Amino acid sequence: MNTAREHSEQQMKQSRWGFRGMTVRDWLQLLIVPLALVVISFLFTTQQDQRQQHIENQRAEAERELAVQRAQDEALQAYLDQMSTLMLEKDLRNSEEDSEVRTLTQARTLTVIRRVDTSRKDEIMQFLLKADLVHRVDGSAPVIELGGADLSDTSLSGTDLEGVNLSDANLSRAHLSDVYLLNARLDFTNLSYAELSGAGLIGAYLLNSKLGGTDLSGANLSDAYLYGADLSGPPCTGLT
Repeated sequence: MNTAREHSEQQMKQSRWGFRGMTVRDWLQLLIVPLALVVISFLFTTQQDQRQQHIENQRAEAERELAVQRAQDEALQAYLDQMSTLMLEKDLRNSEEDSEVRTLTQARTLTVIRRVDTSRKDEIMQFLLKADLVHRVDGSAPVIELGGADLSDTSLSGTDLEGVNLSDANLSRAHLSDVYLLNARLDFTNLSYAELSGAGLIGAYLLNSKLGGTDLSGANLSDAYLYGADLSGPPCTGLT
């Protein structure tokens, strides 16, 4: 009697808690939904974290790029201000060839050219050309020598660079179409893949220019005027 009652109570207890007659499959079906919800929640949170991290990385990169651009703008403006002062107060154009003001000007010019990007190098070169500081004027020597300057990728097409000193400078991939380079120093200059062709009748005008040791590999010399160029010294690379 007691055994039957105990068995009946046990059945009632199992039924109350929902355990009676449950198989392994039933247990799996019971657990799979909450487990799936946990996995989905974890994946969603991970994806959200990755998206947020990507946004933060993009923001940080944009801030770094903005800081770089701001620093370059400040360097360019500081240089132009310094040059204006030297030209107006120190009479830079009429200074002696070996004077302190010219030495200082050249050092500052080469330094800022090395620090800024291509577009700002173009601005610096346009300023120097308009101010008659880097090429011969009325037969006088250039105020600023650009030997060793990094002017790669710059655009100087159609400019007057008579007598300019670009010895040992880097002008790789520079745009020099229709440039007037009479009596220029281009010895040991890197002109690889530079554009020296002409939009008009002739391209870059190199009469009497020094080209000893110049790297012209890959340069476009279509219609360039090379007759009379000074090829003495080490042979040019890429000139056939």
